[in-house]
This record gives sequence, structure tokens and C-alpha cells, in this order.
Amino acid sequence: MTATDEHTAQVQQQSAMMTSARRPAKFSRAVIGDDPALRAAYQYCRQQTKVQDPAEYALIQLVPAVLRPACWALWAAANAIDDLADDHTVPAAERAAQVEQWITALERELTTGSSTDPVRHALVDTALRWRLDLSELHDAMTLVRDDAHGRRFADWSAWRAWGRDNLLPWFDQVRDLFDKADVPVALRLDTQEVYEEFLDSVRLTDILTDLSADLAQGDLLLPDDALDRYPKAAGDLADLRWSPAVSGLITHLSGLARQWGTQPALTRGMHPGPATIVNTMADLLRAQLDAIVAAGPTLLRTPPRPSLLTSARILAPARARAALAWTLTPVTVPPQHRPTRHSALPAARAARKGTLSAPPPHPAGHHPPRIPAEQMPVHVAVIMDGNGRWAQQRGLPRYAGHQAGAAAVRETVHGALEIGLRHLTLYTFSTENWKRDAEEVDAILDVVRGELTDNPLRDLDVHMRWHGRTGKLPTDVVDLLRRRERATRGRTGLTLTMCINYGGRDEITRTAAALAHHLRDGQLDPDHISEKDFARHLPHPAMPDVDLLWRTGGEQRTSNFLPWQAAYAELYFTPDSWPDIDRRHLWHAITEYSRRQRRHGAAPTPPSTTTSVS
Repeated sequence: MTATDEHTAQVQQQSAMMTSARRPAKFSRAVIGDDPALRAAYQYCRQQTKVQDPAEYALIQLVPAVLRPACWALWAAANAIDDLADDHTVPAAERAAQVEQWITALERELTTGSSTDPVRHALVDTALRWRLDLSELHDAMTLVRDDAHGRRFADWSAWRAWGRDNLLPWFDQVRDLFDKADVPVALRLDTQEVYEEFLDSVRLTDILTDLSADLAQGDLLLPDDALDRYPKAAGDLADLRWSPAVSGLITHLSGLARQWGTQPALTRGMHPGPATIVNTMADLLRAQLDAIVAAGPTLLRTPPRPSLLTSARILAPARARAALAWTLTPVTVPPQHRPTRHSALPAARAARKGTLSAPPPHPAGHHPPRIPAEQMPVHVAVIMDGNGRWAQQRGLPRYAGHQAGAAAVRETVHGALEIGLRHLTLYTFSTENWKRDAEEVDAILDVVRGELTDNPLRDLDVHMRWHGRTGKLPTDVVDLLRRRERATRGRTGLTLTMCINYGGRDEITRTAAALAHHLRDGQLDPDHISEKDFARHLPHPAMPDVDLLWRTGGEQRTSNFLPWQAAYAELYFTPDSWPDIDRRHLWHAITEYSRRQRRHGAAPTPPSTTTSVS
């Protein structure tokens, strides 16, 4: 963008802001205050949302009035960077650069507390006022930047990963907003799988709605898996020709979107306010899908919309239900006085630029062994056994062993970073552990909660992940796990997976159910299912096979831990109880692995030597 273009854009934005400022304010001064520029910025966001996304605007009208300005700011920000990436009047590289400039400007303005851009001005104020951590949006925004160069998806798995990485962080900001407002039950769904599949429906419905605009720009944001079912559809769509293949494809995709968006468990146990919003969103999605199917050939020329009568039939009762729900719920309004800077996003960028800390050295000065790269395991999985027995041998209650084991976890992570391990998976709490005494279960979860809250790994190059089910887990623990996972997604040193409420047979059962689901939808041919197909439907399909499975505590069994991934793992059992473990034990385990011959059915090769731990 040239200096003249920037000046013109700024004049247009200021004009829009002044126009919106002259309109009567319809939101609470108690939230925004009397600053004319700030009020104009929020009003601009409101108008942009209302014009560009009338359905989303209607949904925002169902939230408490004090939360609406923040929702307008978030939605307008998401649209602003999408518009920059989709502006095909400029080359792809320039579009990507514009998105990057927008992100960089936001990072800078979060430290100053203001912006000359109306959308960023409102977003910065929202982040400061409600204490939102916008660092969790960074990866989603950079994903949009990369979209400027075009996207192609080989299969549904790649398509889902793209859509979820794009949408989830923005929806999670809204959930955090509800948390900050002290809504008793935050905007959170019973299970991550249900939540994410619902967002798949949102994404697919948006793509079908915007099909005419995307095709005009040469974009087709559908996976090859779907297009391959209708061999002529891709060519016909490129030529803007409505054909039986295109008709069949649209019918198939709209059916998938309807199925994903119809989730009976979606709002189970949820506060009636957020439940009304989510249920209304689902109703509007289904109405939009009806309009898509009814559009027929006009779908390739103009975006379809439900009739005003259809929308009114959905929204009128929803407004009444939402109004009643919020009259029964005290919503906290942030104070007028707010901090003047917000360092989360700049700090996240700094971390990505290489300012993460090295792990602290071993207290006795020990260093890891030097092991040839070809003999290093990629993935070590650990069954951390012996905590309870360690405590009982010392006359302590069993839960004291779990508290002591937290230090061993930190030591092991430090050792993994020092030796250069890429993947470390820890069996923290199994689905069978619920059978233990309630006091011990509470103690284990308290240790997990405490470690996640204190976050002792925050400055290390560790990508934290969680593997398991929500199930009986406390809501705050689940939210902390997901926050840590989102906040560390950009880190590439060590992937640390915490298996909490995890069971191996349960994982395989869930994978079989996912396969059956896709077989029913026609996404897989039952006569050609391979191991790769099964692996792609695992809850964590990107997790590499386990090279070394290590169990402490003297027992010699794998206890339902990663049965699929550890099918060819080397097994390593040691007598030490987990609280007695430090990084040297991990190094010895890896050294032992390096001496073993991994043949996988091939003939043996001569072993080589490695340098011992110093």
C-alpha cells in the first residue's frame, strides 16, 4: 500500500468514525466512558459487523449489553484481517504483507493503549479493559496472512486443522470474555470434540455461502476428498457451470454441515444465557443451509440468505429467552480505570523470536550424553509410577508422593530439552485412576491444577499438549490445559504431551467410532481402510510413534498406555519411584535405547557406542 493509499484509507476510516459518532449511542457509557474517539471506534466496529455479518450481529445482540462492544471489536478485527487477505486487487505477497503489518501494529499498540485505526483502537481497549490475552490470537492471525497465498487441502483432516486453528482462538476469546464478566457457566461446551465439530459446520457453511465470491477469485476452499467424490465438480465450479456433479457436491456438503451443526449435547449443562446464543447460532446455521440448497444455480452467482421472515421466527423468541436469562444473572462490569499497557502479544512475539530461556542446569553440574542423531529416539513416553509407594515408605499419605512427583516432571522436561528430545509424553492420570480413594484423586488433580497455574515451564521452548477426555475432569483444569496448549502452539523445541484422564483402549474405541462416522458419511471406502486411515482419525494424529516407553516404580507392564503408538516401542523398566527421578535417569534411558538394535523385521546391524552421562 502506498503512502497516498494509506492516507486515503485513513481519511475514509475517520469519516466513517465521525459518521458513526453522530449516531445516538445504544450501548452503556458505564462500559466505554465518554471518550469520543473510543466511542466512535466501537460504533464503527458495530456498523461493520452489522453490515458484513448480519447473522453474527444478531447473535451478539443476545449477549448482555455490557459485553456487546467487546464482541463487536473482536468480530470486526477478525473481518478486518480477512478482508486484507482476500483483497485480490493486489498481489498475494502484498496482501500477506498488509496482514503482517496489521498484526505488528496491534502488537505495538497494545503497549501504548491506543490506535489511529478504529478497529484496533476498540480491540486494544477491549483487551485492556477485560484483561484478555490476545497472544492466543497470534497464530490464527498469521494463518490468515498465509491464506493470502492460497490454500489447498488434500483431505478432510487438513481442512479441519486449518478451519479450527482459524476459528477456535476467536471463539475462545468470547468464552474468556464471559469468564471475566463472572457469568456462572462460561461459554464452554461439554466436550472438545462436539465443540470443534460444531465449528466445522460454521466454517463449511461460510464456505458454501461465499462460494460465488471465492470462485470469482479462483479460490475453492474444499478438500480433495470431497471433490474426488464428484470427479467433474471441480472443473465445472471453475467454469461457474451448474451441473449434476456440482449439484451432488453441494447437496453432500450441506448435509455434512447440517449434521455437524446438529449436536444434541452442545448446550447440555450450560448456563441458559450462553445456551440460548449457541442454540440460536445452530438454528441460523440450519436456516442458512436451507437457503444454500434452495439457491440451486444462483449459488454460483450470489450469496444466498434466509428470508427476513425465517430469521425473525428464529430471533424473536431467542431475544426473549436471552433477556430473561440475563435478568437472572449478575454480570460484572470492569472498572473505568484500566491499565495503560498490555504486554501479552508483544511478549509472545518476542518468545517466537528466540528469547525463550534455556532450562536451568543440573544442580550438580551434570551434562547430557552426546548421542548420534540417528540413534536418538524421537518420542519417549513415560509411565510415572511409584508416587504413592514412595510416600508410604516415608510414613506420608499417598498424595504427598504426587506432590513430590511434580518436581521430577520439571527435571525430566529440563533433561529432555538439554539432550534435544523432540517429543515427551507423560502418563499423568489414567481413566482407571478414578477408582482410587477420592482424597488421592483430588490430590493428583490439585497437583495438576497447581502446575498449570504456576506454569513453571512458561519461559522454556515447550509446546504443551493434553491428551485425554474431559469426562469427569474439573472445568477449571480442562480450561487451564487448553489455555496452555493454545499459548504454546508456536514453540518448536519439545512437544510435551500430558495424558490426563487417558486410556489406550478408550482412544482406540474413539478412533473406531470416528472411522464409522466417516464411513457412514461416505468419506471412506470400507474395503480400502488402511493403518494410515486409522492413524489419521486418532485424537492426536500428528503424534509420532513411541520409540522408547519407560516405566518407573519397578512394575513391568504398559498399563493401557498408548497401545497404538507404542506398538513397536522399546520397553525400559526401572525400580526407582517417580519422585526420586531427575534428568539423569532420562538420559540413561535414552542411552540404553541408543544401544539397542531397532530392526523392525530386518537383519541385525553391528551396534555403535555412545558417550556416557557425565
